[in-house]
Amino acid sequence: MASQTRKPTTKPEQQHKTSTSAKRALRSLTFSIAAPLLLTLTIIFLFGSGANYRRALSENAPFWFPPLWLIHAAALFSSFSMGLASWLVWADGGFKSESDALPLYIAHVSLSVIWDPLVLVIGAAWLGVVFCMVHFGTVFGCYLCFKRVNPFAKELVKPCLAWIGFLTLVSYKLMYII
Repeated sequence: MASQTRKPTTKPEQQHKTSTSAKRALRSLTFSIAAPLLLTLTIIFLFGSGANYRRALSENAPFWFPPLWLIHAAALFSSFSMGLASWLVWADGGFKSESDALPLYIAHVSLSVIWDPLVLVIGAAWLGVVFCMVHFGTVFGCYLCFKRVNPFAKELVKPCLAWIGFLTLVSYKLMYII
């Protein structure tokens, strides 16, 4: 057994392993942020004209209704923030240990692309309220799962919760305007 002892790793081998793992981490970080951002950008370009929303703004919308550019900017920030939070959870092994984290995150990404076409294009504000409430519950579930794995990841989810809560109020008010 003494002849089977491990030989010490040399300095170049350690540097190569560190370099390879750093490249892999950077690649996964890029994908975790870029995939939701590109999906959100695609939805904004395809469905983000918001003719119904602009008409509601011009008629009798309350002063606290955000302009369309702010809705899109907040959606992009939310995608970036949740992408970074999901990467932090993944890097800490949270998608393996927290069995609900990955399905909740996938549900969040799926639900986040529905509001623009549903409310801004189709004009179904009442359905937008339902989707916002389900989306809020999903992101709250992500928050609970993420906080068990990485404390900073849960902090990145909080602004997303606030934004989805605000979108729920906007959708509710749009039910009476559109």
